[in-house]
Amino acid sequence: GDLDKVVNLLLSLSGRLARVEAALGSLGPHAPAEDKLALREKRRLLVAQLEDAKELKEHVGRREEAVGAMVARYLPAEHLQDYQHFVKMKSALIAEQRELEEKIKLGQEQLRCLRESL
Repeated sequence: GDLDKVVNLLLSLSGRLARVEAALGSLGPHAPAEDKLALREKRRLLVAQLEDAKELKEHVGRREEAVGAMVARYLPAEHLQDYQHFVKMKSALIAEQRELEEKIKLGQEQLRCLRESL
């Protein structure tokens, strides 16, 4: 459960950071200084939060290793391999699910815009 939460947090923060950086990049030279300042501050906070989330992920990883060592004492080799594969794939699948959800949202938004333009 913690792995799910931390991976989702990392994905969310990195997505928000990417959007803020894109907004900063799209500001023209004549954009109001307060807009630039607000976006820079938001970027700074997101970078700090992302670093904290990475530390959380490392902590969860260490805990995962400790749990894996305990589980290894009780499971037969075949089941232990299944468990290790499950844990390894879980993060990748969460990231893939999140990416697919974002693509679905984008597709729905594009479809809505197309319908409105017709």
